[in-house]
Amino acid sequence: MSAGAPVALLWVGILLTPVMISAGQVLFKLTGGRIDGRGATGVAGILRTLADPYLLLAFAIYGSATILWVYVLRHMPLSQAYPFMALSFVLVPLASLVVFGETLGLRYWIGAGLIVAGMVVINA
Repeated sequence: MSAGAPVALLWVGILLTPVMISAGQVLFKLTGGRIDGRGATGVAGILRTLADPYLLLAFAIYGSATILWVYVLRHMPLSQAYPFMALSFVLVPLASLVVFGETLGLRYWIGAGLIVAGMVVINA
């Protein structure tokens, strides 16, 4: 980490970015469900999809997450920061459980545990 950035802010950025990316994924899925109901074919359908509030919010979150991530990378080595993006592989399925009622099997929980353990090993 560089000496110029507050450590607390870097930790907020490194943890918040995967949360934001995960929220964007949920919004993409919600957008996809809304498209089914209105036929996104042709130019008019594409324009309606591009104007969907969930999609616009997802783009805004992704854009904000990207800016935050660039800030983190400005002050931290990529090799140290990037493993935290693996949190999205844990968070997206959890969000799908809560928001969409999807089921998570034993393999998910084992995999999530391995991801978190790997992050601990990499950053120890």
